[in-house]
Amino acid sequence: MGKIIVAGIGPGSEQDITPAVIQAVGEADVVVGYKYYFRFVEKYLKAGAECIDSGMRQERDRAAQAMEYARQGKTVCVISSGDSGIYGMAPLLYQMKSETKEDIEIITLPGISAFQKAASLLGAPIGHDLCLISLSDLMTPWLVIEKRIKAAAQADFITAVYNPKSHGRYWQLYRLEEIFLEEGRSPKTPVGCVRQAGREDEKVWITTLSELNPEDVDMFTVLLIGNSQTYISGSAMITPRGYYSENKDTGRKIGQDIMHESFRTISSELQQKDYPLGHKWALLHAIHTTADFEMEKILYSDDNAVESMYYKVASGQIKTIVTDVTMAATGIRKGALTRLCIEAKCYLMDPRVADIAEKENITRTQAGIRLAVEEHPDALFAFGNAPTALMELCSLIRQGKAHPAGIVAAPVGFVHVQESKYMLLPFKDIPKIIVKGRKGGSNLAATLCNAILTFDDAKNLDPGRDL
Repeated sequence: MGKIIVAGIGPGSEQDITPAVIQAVGEADVVVGYKYYFRFVEKYLKAGAECIDSGMRQERDRAAQAMEYARQGKTVCVISSGDSGIYGMAPLLYQMKSETKEDIEIITLPGISAFQKAASLLGAPIGHDLCLISLSDLMTPWLVIEKRIKAAAQADFITAVYNPKSHGRYWQLYRLEEIFLEEGRSPKTPVGCVRQAGREDEKVWITTLSELNPEDVDMFTVLLIGNSQTYISGSAMITPRGYYSENKDTGRKIGQDIMHESFRTISSELQQKDYPLGHKWALLHAIHTTADFEMEKILYSDDNAVESMYYKVASGQIKTIVTDVTMAATGIRKGALTRLCIEAKCYLMDPRVADIAEKENITRTQAGIRLAVEEHPDALFAFGNAPTALMELCSLIRQGKAHPAGIVAAPVGFVHVQESKYMLLPFKDIPKIIVKGRKGGSNLAATLCNAILTFDDAKNLDPGRDL
């Protein structure tokens, strides 16, 4: 009985073929492989060696031929590009040996895989946990492939993509890109592309997940999609060995990095993936603050409410945020207020409030809103505690005394809470965000204000700038 050596010849460069593989090819009586690959090894063949080449998709025929020559007592070398065990011939030959129960020795020699060669050309993109996914559905059903894509995206793997596109498979890479973004990967995630790695017409380029154009890719291209820590430095794509590496210059503090990762986790766990950007941005902030995914059901926002309020802030139309209680004002990021030249005010501790409350027999928060409307009728109003304060504002709007630029309504409790939120809904011309039902709180009111003030970071899902 002869033997079969299954050898990976690397991605295509002579320098990337290992000495062990060169020796195996040189000692073989028969070399079996896809005809395109013989150009890389023919100079190493011994005199009289028989070459059995065939076209694509004839892997089983090649394996059967190799087994037949081995039965004749010959030493057979079966060549695969890259590594023979990664989308190569080794699994098929071992499977065939298992099925036939033949006593044929099989030896596997590793080769440099295409993703490894691509990684070396891109810099250092595979420094952490990674996975390989082929988009070819010739041997694997697409629904299985899609599950693997989702798992890779959710688990924050660096992902090497083989067989991304062919003449007949033109849409799968578009779908992969869509899934990664749906599962919370940042649009800025670096993506390295290498075509014909190690060969004469090699091409290397780096883009991002949102800028990736599948039309630039073909079946000879390997893609490397970075994880949440991957970044670009000069012409290199780099993934640190650990998360939150001290050597990684992201321009973010550790707290921002944690918030960044938290938002991606929340985004991947949302039941609905296609919320309008403004509503999603507010929703992510609300869930991040409360760890309560019921916010998906109870957070309401008018169409383009977040966008509208942000543009009023950015254009200088909103200069003041009025809150019902001090705690809500305290939670609004000071860095954002300073950056946007806005003042956050709460009138609850104003010495005039106690006199008004006593004289009018109303709550102190109601009195505070009355004072606020006198001085800032067109402010952005945020409520995180007192339903009576929100009800007071609604009354003043109906009287024509208040003209809010926007309202964040998140009072909390059991008495008049739901009614106060119902009272707000009819004001169709005022952009508003409402936490429906009994839930709410000053922390929610503040974080929803922060979502408005940082809406320009929403597209790239990059929170925490003003921490």
